Amino acid sequence: MFGEDDIVRSHKGRADLIFNIVVGCFIIILIRLWYLQIYKGDEFYKYSVQNRLRKETVKAPRGMIFSRNNQLLVQNVPRFDAIIVPQYLTNKKETLSKLSKILDMSEKSINSILKKNAYQARYRPVIIKKNISQKEVAVIETENSKMPGVSVQTFIAREYADKEIGSHALGYISEISQSKIRTFRDRDNYDYKLGDFIGQAGIEKNFDLDLRGEDGYQFMEVDARGRMKRLIGGKNLFAGIENKPATPGDNIRLTIDRDMQRTAYESLEGKVGAAVAVDVNTGEILAMVSRPSFDPTEFSRGITRERWNKLSRDEHKPMTDRTIQEHYSPGSTFKTFTAIAALEEKIVTPTQEVSCPPTFRLGRRVFHDWKRNGHGPTDIYKSLRRSVDVYFYKIATKLDIDDLYKYAQQFGFNSKTGVPLPREIPGLLPNKEWKLKKTGEPWQKGETLSCVIGQSYVLATPIQLAMAYATIANGGKLMQPHLIKEIFSSDGTIKKKFSPKVVNTVTVSQDSLEHVKKGLYQVVNHRKGTAWWYRGRGIRMAGKSGTSQVRSMSKKELFSRCVDMPYEDRHHGIFVAFAPFDNPKVAVAAVVEHGCSGSGAAAPVVRNVTETYMKKYEPELYAKYSKEDKEYARKIYLEEKRKKEEAAAKKKLEEESE
Repeated sequence: MFGEDDIVRSHKGRADLIFNIVVGCFIIILIRLWYLQIYKGDEFYKYSVQNRLRKETVKAPRGMIFSRNNQLLVQNVPRFDAIIVPQYLTNKKETLSKLSKILDMSEKSINSILKKNAYQARYRPVIIKKNISQKEVAVIETENSKMPGVSVQTFIAREYADKEIGSHALGYISEISQSKIRTFRDRDNYDYKLGDFIGQAGIEKNFDLDLRGEDGYQFMEVDARGRMKRLIGGKNLFAGIENKPATPGDNIRLTIDRDMQRTAYESLEGKVGAAVAVDVNTGEILAMVSRPSFDPTEFSRGITRERWNKLSRDEHKPMTDRTIQEHYSPGSTFKTFTAIAALEEKIVTPTQEVSCPPTFRLGRRVFHDWKRNGHGPTDIYKSLRRSVDVYFYKIATKLDIDDLYKYAQQFGFNSKTGVPLPREIPGLLPNKEWKLKKTGEPWQKGETLSCVIGQSYVLATPIQLAMAYATIANGGKLMQPHLIKEIFSSDGTIKKKFSPKVVNTVTVSQDSLEHVKKGLYQVVNHRKGTAWWYRGRGIRMAGKSGTSQVRSMSKKELFSRCVDMPYEDRHHGIFVAFAPFDNPKVAVAAVVEHGCSGSGAAAPVVRNVTETYMKKYEPELYAKYSKEDKEYARKIYLEEKRKKEEAAAKKKLEEESE
C-alpha cells in the first residue's frame, strides 16, 4: 500500500507542470496585454478611434483661368451629388423607395448604379445622381435619419463664364472612365483615381497638371448608420488624427482679350466658321473662336448621353476647333504669297503691267478669271486690289512650284504653328517631291495654275493665315502663337512666364514686303478694292479677301449666283487683314464656311474684331482715323454727287437739242 506521502510525491511532478503552464499562460497574457496596451497602445487606440471615423477625400480646387485683363473666365462652383455608402445601407428596400421619389428616379435605375459599382469597397460612396437641385439637397438632409447610408456630397465643379464663347481654346474637363485611367496614369506619370476629373481639350488638357492641385483628406465622426456627427479637428479624444488640407491648383492668365473674343463670336452669329486675332509683334493670341460651339460647363457637371450624342452627331461639328483642326483652301488670300515669290524671283516688277483678258489657256484647258470681262492691264498692286486670277495664271507659267513652296513655307504654311493646344493640324503646301510620294506621278504645270490662287492641293488653317499675315505686317518675323501669359499660384507667386518666340525670319526683301503691303492696303482702302465696302472707319486695315471653292465648277456655275446654289456647294469666304497699316499691331483671320465670298461674309468679322482692338488699345489713333475717314467719305460723296449732277445736266442738254 502507498502512503499519503507517496501519493503526493507521485502527483507532484504533474502539479508542478500544471502550475508552470498556468503561470506561463499568465505571463504570456501579461506580455500580450503590455504589448497591446503599452507598447502598441497609442497605435491601437488610434485604430479604435478611427472605427468611429470616416476618411473622406477633399478635392483640390482646380486653378482658375483669367483673361489678359484679369477678368475671370473659368472658376469653381459647388455641385451637389446624392450618394449612397453601401456599408451603411441597412434597410435597402425602404431606403431606395424613399430616395427614388426624392430624386425622381426608378428604384431599378438606383439598383443598377449600385450593382455597377459593386466591385469597389463597401465603404466607398457611390454617386446616384449628380448635380442635384437645392430642393433635393434639402429633402435628403431632412430625411437623412430615415435613410441610413444616403447623404449629399459636395463637389467643386467647373463653370465657364462666357459659356460657348471661346470654349474650344479653354477646353473642358470630365470624369476619368475606368477604361482610361491606366492610360492617363502612364501618360502623365500621375496617380489618378476613379472619380477624378481631367482636362479633355484645350488649355484644360494641355495644362492639366498645373491646374489640378493636390487633394487632401478629412476625418469625420459617424454613428452606426454612417451619418456624420461632426468633423474632427485632431484634439482631445482624437489627438494624433490630423486632416490634410487640399492644395489649390495654379491659376493661368491668358493672352486672350475678352472683348475681342466676344466680338468675334457675335460676328459669327448664324454662321459656321472661325476667327483668330493675334498680336503681330509678340504672337499673343487675342481672340480665338470657332462656331458652332458648346458649353463646357455641361461636361463638368456631368453631360448626359443624349446631349453628347447630339453634339457628336451634329453635321456642323460643334466639338471641332476650326481655328486649328480644320484646314481650307485659302483661295485668293494665298495670292499674296504668290506675289512675293514672283517679285523675289524677278518674274515681274511691281509696276510692270500684264494683259489680263477673261481667260487663260494652257494646252487644251481654259482657266477663267472671276470677272467675266477680264481686268485689262494689271500690275502687282491691281492684281491684289482686284484679285486678278489671270495675272497669277500667267505668273504660274514662269514660277516653279518648288520656288513657290520655298517662299510660302517660310511664312508658316505646311507646318503646325506650335500653339499650345491639342490636335492642331499642319495644313498642306505641295511641291514636286510631295506629289511624287503621294501619287507616284510627276508635277504638272496646270496644277501650279490652281495652286498660285490658293486652290487645288493648298490647304491652311485660320491660325496659319493669321500668323502668315502677321509676319508680313511685322517685317518678316514668323512668331509662335501663344495663349498663356503666365501661371501663378493662389498667393500670387509667378510659377511660369511665357515670352515671345521667333520661329523663323523670312529671307524675303523688305522691298517685296512693302510692295505687297501696299497692294493689301488698296484691297480695303481703294475705291475699287474687293473689300472697299467693308473697310470700316478708324482702323486703317490692309488685307485680302478670298473665295475658296469646295468643288470644281463649270463655266456656267462659275458665273452663277453663289447664294442660289445648294448650301453645301457654296464657296467658303475668307478674309485676313492687319491694322493699323502705318504701324501694324493686330492681325485677324476669319473663315465662313459656305459664305460665298470673303469680302461679304468674312470681312465684316475681321473689321468688327479689329475695330474692337483699335477702340480699346489705340483710342487716340482710332479717333484720328475716324475723323479722317469721315472727311474722306464726305469728299467721295460730294464728288459722286457732282458727277451725277453733271451727267444729268448733260443728258438734259442733249434732250433739249433734239
